[in-house]
Amino acid sequence: MNSGFGLDMNIDRAKLESVLGARLPGFEALLSCERLTAGASRETYRLNARIAGVEKQLALRRSATGEESSLKQGPGLTAEASLFRAARAAGVPGPQVCLVLEAADNLGAGFVMDWIDGETLGARIARSDAFAAIRPKLARQCGEILGRLHSIDIAASGLDKLLDVMTPEDCVRQTYASYLAFNTAQPMIDFAAHWLLANLPSDRPPALVHSDFRNGNFIVRPDDGVVAVLDWELAHIGDPMRDLGWICTRSWRFGVRGKPVGGFGGYDDLFAGYESVTGQPVDREAVRFWEVFGSFWWAVGTLAMAQSWRDGSETSVERPAIGRRSSECQIDCVNLLIPGPATPPAEARHDLSTSTLPRTAELLTAVRDFLARDLVASVEGRNAFLARVAANSVDTVLRELSLGADAVARERLMLSQLLGEPGEAAALRQRLCEQIRQGLMPLDAPGLHDYLRTSVLAQVLIDQPRYPGAIEALGRV
Repeated sequence: MNSGFGLDMNIDRAKLESVLGARLPGFEALLSCERLTAGASRETYRLNARIAGVEKQLALRRSATGEESSLKQGPGLTAEASLFRAARAAGVPGPQVCLVLEAADNLGAGFVMDWIDGETLGARIARSDAFAAIRPKLARQCGEILGRLHSIDIAASGLDKLLDVMTPEDCVRQTYASYLAFNTAQPMIDFAAHWLLANLPSDRPPALVHSDFRNGNFIVRPDDGVVAVLDWELAHIGDPMRDLGWICTRSWRFGVRGKPVGGFGGYDDLFAGYESVTGQPVDREAVRFWEVFGSFWWAVGTLAMAQSWRDGSETSVERPAIGRRSSECQIDCVNLLIPGPATPPAEARHDLSTSTLPRTAELLTAVRDFLARDLVASVEGRNAFLARVAANSVDTVLRELSLGADAVARERLMLSQLLGEPGEAAALRQRLCEQIRQGLMPLDAPGLHDYLRTSVLAQVLIDQPRYPGAIEALGRV
């Protein structure tokens, strides 16, 4: 697992060593305990221990505050340990669970498992030369793994008593309710939600669903391919096609075009691997539904990141920047559901400053260059990463200064024509969302698709003009 380590240690090391000594056969000493910086929902530690005279690495996955994750979803860590065990028994690659923490341990909820070396960064798996030889085999391998995962006997494994059952409609409505609670008007999210509710997949026998099986949530080695499936915290019982659609969701392709499965493979290889294990044909229409759902889900998820910054629970500069990535997922929904021509906004030919002193854009450019060039070179680790995030945020503001005025003017005109009433863009946008929610604006209403394509394209060109979905929408693929 390639990740950075933080200095903050909020676990009682002496208590942990005592628990390991009492319950882990052959345990002699805890040599080190390092917390990973990765993983916002739950804590993960790398442990170096001496067991039966041999130094061995272990992983501790833990929540100090209880079973529930910060995502307010999923079955809890004790159930997650059971999922690792059931999956491993079914031939799904993953670590062996060594022990599960108990209430009497006073260390919170969690479990200790084997440490497995390999790569977890999706962009490296999809792009690095180190994985060039294994990439052509990964899509089929992922299909085979999902086939084994979905074949697990839920009752025999006891998972039926640990996991929630969620229908496709439950998944859409739960995500849509989260979006509505943010009180933000994003017409494409409303459109996608109502499209999904109108196109729910056919019923099929429920299965164990991982829900977050994607490039970046498994460990890959250049010679072996996938050696461990991670992050089971969203697992439930439901439509197995969700996992096949999720790994194809465009956000998890890491900018690689022409490789819909994780940025490394194709649909046919994924489906062939799955069918070779299950003996059942893949429902391609259902997979497409879940691929749309994936972009819809992450469009809402990025807004949740921004909300955590707004309410003060997360103060990192990264959170509002991630919130702006909602437009990437929305343009993916546009390209999937209502593709067609759209005109980008025109660049402004003026600056807000009327002085001959350095203009607004020049000041922001200087700040961006300082962050991206000088500060990044002088700091390390997470601070260097955050400096790049801050520089990218300044770049977004620069593009908004250039494109924003024309984008808003065009949006106001199109909304006025669509709704048949005058007003400011923000108020009209809210009015459109309300009409979609109330069923007063049909999804095929004249002018609606043109408006959605144009407004979402304008926003993503401000937020991230190099995003593959933006390039696709411009017809420049």
